[in-house]
Amino acid sequence: MVRPRGRGVRHFVFSIIQIAFALAAFGAAALTAFLLFLRTQALPAAFVPQTTYIYDARGAVIDTYDAGQNREIVPLSAISPHAVNAVLAIEDHRFYHHPGIDLIGLGRAIFTNLKHMDKVQGASTLTQQLARNLYLNQDRTWSRKIKEAVYALQLEMRYDKDEILEKYLNQIYYGHSTYGIQAAARLFFGKNAADLTLAESALLAGVPKGPRYYSPYYDEENARRRQRIVLQTMASRGFITEEEAERAAAEPLEFRPLAGRRPSEAPYFSDYVRHIAISELGISEKLLNEGGLRIYTTLDLRAQKLAEEAVANHIGGDGELQAALVAVDPRTGHIKAMVGGTDYAKNQYNRALAANRQPGSSFKPVVYLAALAQDRFTPVTRFKSEPTAFTYDEGRKTYMPSNFNDKYAHDYIDMREAIARSDNIFAVHTLMSVGAEKVIEMARRLGIEADLQPLPSLALGAFPVSPLEMASAFGAIANLGERAETVAIERITDSEGRVLYEAKPQKRRVVDAPYAYVLTHLMESVFEPGGTGYRVADMIRRPVAGKTGTTNTDAWMVGFTPELSVAVWVGYDKGRRISPVEAHAAAPIFAEFLEKTLEPIPPKIFPIPKGVVSVYIDPATGKIAGENCPETRLEVFVKGTEPLELCTEHGEPSPPLSEENGDQELKRGWWDDLKRWWNNH
Repeated sequence: MVRPRGRGVRHFVFSIIQIAFALAAFGAAALTAFLLFLRTQALPAAFVPQTTYIYDARGAVIDTYDAGQNREIVPLSAISPHAVNAVLAIEDHRFYHHPGIDLIGLGRAIFTNLKHMDKVQGASTLTQQLARNLYLNQDRTWSRKIKEAVYALQLEMRYDKDEILEKYLNQIYYGHSTYGIQAAARLFFGKNAADLTLAESALLAGVPKGPRYYSPYYDEENARRRQRIVLQTMASRGFITEEEAERAAAEPLEFRPLAGRRPSEAPYFSDYVRHIAISELGISEKLLNEGGLRIYTTLDLRAQKLAEEAVANHIGGDGELQAALVAVDPRTGHIKAMVGGTDYAKNQYNRALAANRQPGSSFKPVVYLAALAQDRFTPVTRFKSEPTAFTYDEGRKTYMPSNFNDKYAHDYIDMREAIARSDNIFAVHTLMSVGAEKVIEMARRLGIEADLQPLPSLALGAFPVSPLEMASAFGAIANLGERAETVAIERITDSEGRVLYEAKPQKRRVVDAPYAYVLTHLMESVFEPGGTGYRVADMIRRPVAGKTGTTNTDAWMVGFTPELSVAVWVGYDKGRRISPVEAHAAAPIFAEFLEKTLEPIPPKIFPIPKGVVSVYIDPATGKIAGENCPETRLEVFVKGTEPLELCTEHGEPSPPLSEENGDQELKRGWWDDLKRWWNNH
């Protein structure tokens, strides 16, 4: 039999259709299996470096840490819609309509490139570009392109479109070591990405195609030409109108001056923060440089600038003379300002932290506080100011200090005069009576950790201490005997706002409040006539207590108000002797900084705690002043240590000044009453 031809053709066509359906089903099954397989596979680990920001106590940026990539990640909601639309229009307008690979766009690109016999149009989607930036290099190989497509599909399966777009906008490179739309907005226009205008957005959208050609810092004309292309594309694809495109193209743009790495507002402090984060808090350098951390510090930028100005005004940076300044809030332990030298660019050594300079007489308040706290010494305790040889080590050794310029009273002086005039003989007498070990114990309680030896020279500050330790120790005195641990970092958060560290500084009482107040009252005399700090008294318009210190190579001024404890050091790095003129620089630096920093704050007297009494005494005898005493002085005492004996050297006293409920008591002076009134109001 002969089979009809038509039936054979139909059978052939039917077979072809069956094969096609089978192949399609197989292809669909294979594609489904492939996609399911991809869904189970983890994407390669991707670490996106971000810039770490350091803030002062008011939220101002002090410094940034990065590994050569300036980047700040922000959510999509914090990016201007103009910027989002400009990127979508010029890079991937079908972004929300493809699965990571745009087959329509790919076909169009192939046709266009074949037509021109050159690669004139690309077909990479935003998702593919993100995959390339996150996981691959820029090699032009088939293996890289295949991996790029695979990773793009995986990204689309793992994240929604907005998440992918957000990652892309935070990853894209804009030149000048700047990554992401937020960092680019700050670099080019000095604003946040949320505040970009249409004109600014279009210009930024054009830069990533070739930062070397389209950055306005390299070629502004090219950048503006590319901007107009972006605007025209946005209009043609319905993102904006033609009128909006024309207005934006005509809008003048102001670009921020391109500078190198942003200089630190407080370089010595910034280095200190870095040291704490790595050495004490255990944060790795990689995380610190690339993790996008937010480090919130205690620094006050206003105080910092005033500190730098004070040092520059009295030292300058031209010579070799150096200076350091540290300011601490005694109530919290917060470091408010730190200057480690006259010129960070020339020398990064932080002298504010260096425990290698002798504090000299500025250490004496530690000695006197140890003495007062034992109730064996009071403000009217007296020693004779004259050349004296002190024996120690069970009489085997002798120590013979001298006063500055060999000036002695050659008479008995009390603790107030000894502090005001910085009498060395009195200080050593005090240490020898109290015991050097007790003085070292007090120093430790005040936060001084330097190596101190139980020798008579300890009284004169012979053992090196850092300015930071001195500011902290004096802060405990200012805070009425309660020491707040020094703090530089309040908290650290990661790039997503999670708290990695939060400071919980310890506060503890190191000495009872009355003893701290009595010492403070004595230290105020340093700025009174005859005191070593009197030459700067006219620069300070508020109650202040302090102590100067001078050695052959170092000059110090350490002091405080209720709000601020400040230590200033002046000297040479190599231990070169300082002249009397150079030694006098520490006090005016202290005075200028303190007064200008506290200018917005009304002057306050030091609060008077319970357990303090005031008595008029005869300075010549230390006894209660009688009506015939030629000189009297209102002195404060820890209750129970005040003198009880009336002075009779100038004649017999009259009956008691006042009598109340049968108990005799001396009237308080008007100044003491004023202080108490002020403190209670």
